[in-house]
Amino acid sequence: MIDRRHCLRLAPALLPLGWTAGAHAGGQLEEPLADSVRSALSSAIANSAPPVPEFRDTESRLAYLRWMGVMSRQLSKRKTEWIERKEFLQTVWYESKRAGLDTGLVLGLIQVESAFRKYAVSSVGARGYMQVMPFWTRVIGDGDASKLFHMQTNLRFGCVILRHYIDRERGDLFMALGRYNGSRGKPPYPNAVFAAATNWDFNKQPAQERPTDPTRPLDRAPAGPN
Repeated sequence: MIDRRHCLRLAPALLPLGWTAGAHAGGQLEEPLADSVRSALSSAIANSAPPVPEFRDTESRLAYLRWMGVMSRQLSKRKTEWIERKEFLQTVWYESKRAGLDTGLVLGLIQVESAFRKYAVSSVGARGYMQVMPFWTRVIGDGDASKLFHMQTNLRFGCVILRHYIDRERGDLFMALGRYNGSRGKPPYPNAVFAAATNWDFNKQPAQERPTDPTRPLDRAPAGPN
């Protein structure tokens, strides 16, 4: 469940349809970082472990498969290839959990920022699914901005940066999202993300959309590599 503390009422005019025609990143602003913060962010980015889900028990694995089934159907019109869709959702799930973020919030942000386009570029140069500004690769990465078009790299940078802004705003998602977009304190962008996130909230999906047998093939697609 997304915590909407200090969030203004969602405006119908800001629903996703009006926000997903292109890349809408205002652009994160480069700010001085304390050495300890820079080191922590660099460390979070540097871990190159592949996004392979691990589960503490069978029920956790089944919950993940149910989520994957529902989200895959939701995403099928935007990403028609099953393998691409599976790899994308698996990586979103992994990087969201790794950063302590709600998966629905991250998917809502991606919908607003890039309309799920891997190679989206905004007018200010933000790149990829989560519209990460190139300066971040210099500040906390290896300086190679071209890597922001790599799926896992982009999602990892985006999730780590969003987590940093949430911590900086002491858990206030409204202000953190504004900071992510470079429009801190202004309602249009956070409200658009909150509205889009409702499309990806597993708990709000109709019961008939949830697979009762999570072990069956998802979307009736051929089984891909695990």
